Amino acid sequence: MAANLIPHLPALQVIIPLVAAPLCLLAGRTGFAWVIAFIASVAATITAAALAYLTYHDGTISYHMGGWAPPWGIEYVVDTANAFILLLVSSIATMVLIYSPASVAKEIRPGRGHLYYCMYILCLTGLLGIAITGDAFNVFVFLEVSSLSSYALIAMGGQRKALTAAFQYLVMGTIGATFFLIGVGLLYMMTGTLNMADLAKRIPEIQDSRPVLAAFAFITVGLALKAALFPLHLWLPNAYAYAPSGVSAFMAATATKVSLYVLLRFTFTIFGAEFAFGNLPLSWVLLVPAVIAMFAGSFSAMFQRDIKRMLAYSSVAQIGYITLAISLGTNAGVMAALVHIFNHGLMKAALFCAMGCIFYRIGSTRIDQMAGLGRQMPWTFAAIVAGGLSLLGVPLTAGFISKWYLVQAAMQSGLWILVVLIAVSSMLALVYVWRLVEALYFKEPNPGRETVAEAPMSMLVPTLLLAGANIYFGIDTRVPVAMAENAANLLMQGLGQ
Repeated sequence: MAANLIPHLPALQVIIPLVAAPLCLLAGRTGFAWVIAFIASVAATITAAALAYLTYHDGTISYHMGGWAPPWGIEYVVDTANAFILLLVSSIATMVLIYSPASVAKEIRPGRGHLYYCMYILCLTGLLGIAITGDAFNVFVFLEVSSLSSYALIAMGGQRKALTAAFQYLVMGTIGATFFLIGVGLLYMMTGTLNMADLAKRIPEIQDSRPVLAAFAFITVGLALKAALFPLHLWLPNAYAYAPSGVSAFMAATATKVSLYVLLRFTFTIFGAEFAFGNLPLSWVLLVPAVIAMFAGSFSAMFQRDIKRMLAYSSVAQIGYITLAISLGTNAGVMAALVHIFNHGLMKAALFCAMGCIFYRIGSTRIDQMAGLGRQMPWTFAAIVAGGLSLLGVPLTAGFISKWYLVQAAMQSGLWILVVLIAVSSMLALVYVWRLVEALYFKEPNPGRETVAEAPMSMLVPTLLLAGANIYFGIDTRVPVAMAENAANLLMQGLGQ
């Protein structure tokens, strides 16, 4: 039975959560909906792990939907690049689902839990579909699936500002998706195909035409908006700050990372590095806002009173690091970007889950309400310290590995000034991380506040596992680094090679 399923794993990667989403809705009860969502998420994680193993050892997998051969039919393509992303997204989704029941009971209005899990698993479907499809228009379709469900999830936040945040994200997300769709439409007009591998073969013949140049610009800007690259990041702080805790953790760890992966895929394997970085000044187009993001995001984080907003602005800075690596246009740069995509997902999942644990107990994520909590919630505090050290890039954490490969990529390109900028901007993170540590551990508890206990084990265990992953992958780097290296080589070569 299992052997018969192996050839269909690419389709099952998307179909399982897609089928589970309406089942969660039909379940009608929060508990039943969670069971369905959890089973689907675990199945997606197992499928992603199997695909990662197969692609790493046997090479690229091509799956023809409905038996229609590409470029006429829709093709799912799995290689080490998107298998890396599939594994990150599905595993984070599973960890956050373990974390979710207590959080949902606290933060989601009664009677809406099944709607939450329906939208959550639908968002997972969209993110997995974006990563696995080999069809450019299908990327847009899945992008909208994930976005529409994200808007609904954010709007479920307990504060009225959640509705404003969701609407702002909807407007900005729609603009980004429209730009992307215009770019794909121009490519189809010029090539007559939507298959990515076919596009990669046909574009070099017409790469100097105005429609192709315009398509590249529209797609790059659209994806930059979806990825929240400075100055197109304005939707992100409110979306992360006012969304339910589980949504913040899931989105911060996955959504922008998938958009950055699509940017990598289109830039390097469809248009090609020579076209993007040789014929066009993409390097400077990405480099300048990336450097600004590294500093602007950190400076903004330093002055936030709400810790979820602080972490959101920190994400703007970290997206800057990833984009900086992409802007180098080299194999080492792509590898550094992929390593940081993985490691930053772990950091933000751990930190936002820890914030959710605090919110569960005190009903706030404002720093002035957290005084002394570190001594009352020591395990949550330990998770915050582990995630914070990783965010800083301290040795023996996953964040250090990311910064190390980024610095190496900059040095290989002869851009020593970037090494200095990376070091200085990393030091800025120390300021806002220390503000949090100081409030949690070194300040006296607020007068009149009752003693606070740790969050329920269902929330605390996944938080500690994610925090522990930041330490583990800072010591044993074999799996993420090997997959990132293999993926970088493949992206630089192009599709189908």
